[in-house]
Amino acid sequence: MATKIRLKRIGRRNRPFYRMVVMDSRKRRDGAAIEELGWYNPIDPDQSYKIDGERALHWLGEGAIPTNAAHKLLRRAGIAHRWHLMEQGLDEATIEKEMKKWELNREDVEKAREKRIVEKAKEKKAAKAEAEVVTEAPAEEAPTEETPAEKASEDESSDTESGKESKDAGVEESKESKDSDTATEKENSEKPDLGDEEEAPEEE
Repeated sequence: MATKIRLKRIGRRNRPFYRMVVMDSRKRRDGAAIEELGWYNPIDPDQSYKIDGERALHWLGEGAIPTNAAHKLLRRAGIAHRWHLMEQGLDEATIEKEMKKWELNREDVEKAREKRIVEKAKEKKAAKAEAEVVTEAPAEEAPTEETPAEKASEDESSDTESGKESKDAGVEESKESKDSDTATEKENSEKPDLGDEEEAPEEE
């Protein structure tokens, strides 16, 4: 039977809480567990957890495969490191010596982890403050565009003015033409009509 070490959620909505369990890999995530190995509380600021190392090593020896989330907890607890040393075939004395070195380095690892948590909280706070500033800032007014009705009204007004100018020009031209015809008629009336008279003979 293929088994997995995974986290089983039992918390309420928005308040997750997990149990580390050994389960048949064919069952659903929250199905019946073969054995419980510990628990994990992600809401706690220190992200507290508790794992039975001996039973976890037992199931790892039986071929149980931890999921990514479960493996992170096993690594954090040092169980994954111990299992890695056991797989190399080292004797118990050497394993204990290596685990003491791991314990010495664990403090530095925990400090680095806490530093990352603090930096992440600061970034989240800064992002929230920036979002509030953007929300409070007045929105820029978008340039108003002419509606089709306004544009049609302007075009109609322009056509009316153009037509009026053309009409005035036509009236002025007609007036000038009429004055020119009147002057021509007056000039013709002042000239003598020689059409029916004989040309006067020249004196000798």
